[in-house]
Amino acid sequence: MQSATYILASLAAFGDTFAQQLPQDPGVTGPPVDIVHLYNDLYPQGVAVSSSGRKFSSYARALDPNNTAYTVAELIGEDHEVPFPSADFNKPPGGPINYTVSPAVGANDHDHLIGAQSVVVDPLDRLWIIDTGRAITDNFTVVPASPGGAKLIGIDLTTNKTFKTIVFPPNVVYPDSYINDVRFDLRRNVSGTSGQGVAYMTDSSPEGRNGIITIDLGTSESWRHLDNTLQVTSEPGFVPIIWGEAIYNIDTNTGRLLQSSFGSDGIALSADGDTLYWCPIGSRTLYSIPTARLRDRGPTSELMAQQSVVSHGQKGISDGLETDSNNRIYIGDIEGNGINIFHPNNGSLTVYVRDPRIAWPDTFSVTEDGYIYWVNDQYWRTPTFYPQTDRREKPFTLMRVKCPDGGKKVLLK
Repeated sequence: MQSATYILASLAAFGDTFAQQLPQDPGVTGPPVDIVHLYNDLYPQGVAVSSSGRKFSSYARALDPNNTAYTVAELIGEDHEVPFPSADFNKPPGGPINYTVSPAVGANDHDHLIGAQSVVVDPLDRLWIIDTGRAITDNFTVVPASPGGAKLIGIDLTTNKTFKTIVFPPNVVYPDSYINDVRFDLRRNVSGTSGQGVAYMTDSSPEGRNGIITIDLGTSESWRHLDNTLQVTSEPGFVPIIWGEAIYNIDTNTGRLLQSSFGSDGIALSADGDTLYWCPIGSRTLYSIPTARLRDRGPTSELMAQQSVVSHGQKGISDGLETDSNNRIYIGDIEGNGINIFHPNNGSLTVYVRDPRIAWPDTFSVTEDGYIYWVNDQYWRTPTFYPQTDRREKPFTLMRVKCPDGGKKVLLK
């Protein structure tokens, strides 16, 4: 009779052989991914790249109480950042939070940055900053915005000076709004008499109303559409699975598990400017609407907007979206560690890049030399999901990959 030791050794050897014969996920797909910048200090979200290659990032003060030194910076070299457009502009004299009232609120300061969520370079090579007007306390309580704190700021990259500040009224950006990302169409014919173009912006608030905001860049007027409709809000029962973990928000007061509640976030314009795409983070569905419906302010415009929304089906969980000159829609795949592409010409979705190092790809930037950039910010590892525990690991990374088939930045001007 064979000994037990011999039998166990034989089974172990067979198991090793059997395992080696099984196919396995290679983990990597598509062209090689370049690491462009390492963030060793503050916690980044957005990225924007100018035509000359200047790089900028935003550091939301509503997502990390340590983002105090600056909330927008220019990236220098591989691992250095400099406050942009100046250190003073990044520091409200009284601080980003007004503690003189109870409960505390974001500072009402038109002339300084409270908390920038996104940075975007427009078709005229100007940098725009979305300031949410919100910041977070040391115990991770996000304070509401004060009227006038939420704004869109344009910076001339030739002079590094502000040329436009658009302050949002409280009936467009509410105290509990979280304005998130923006896209620009600067063609004269899309903005009525002002002729300076329009911008489309998402409100992704996890506690307030979600929607799409349209801004006339000439008159500074702004208005909302699709306010809290199903297509801009988180889906009931939504649970993402990232790196093998089911992710829930956790109520810091009760300890109860909550579903992810972030609404319309990623946003992209079609190459011809006629269609706007977006996605809630709390959903795996891609939506679109004709931009004419968003620019309309007539008495039936909201009805027409709601009836014009198109669902393009499942595409994974996404934060960032962007378009290239070939009208490909780039889509971050948070669960799949990758970047997917939606093809509007035939309605299909393909995987473009996968890499185990991709960790919550955030805001995208397509450049004039044909790259797509994104920030890996490990957002699901913040204390928002793990109270009293910060599982993020520095450095955070800025990555890029070449766009296929000569795709480059869309310039609607």
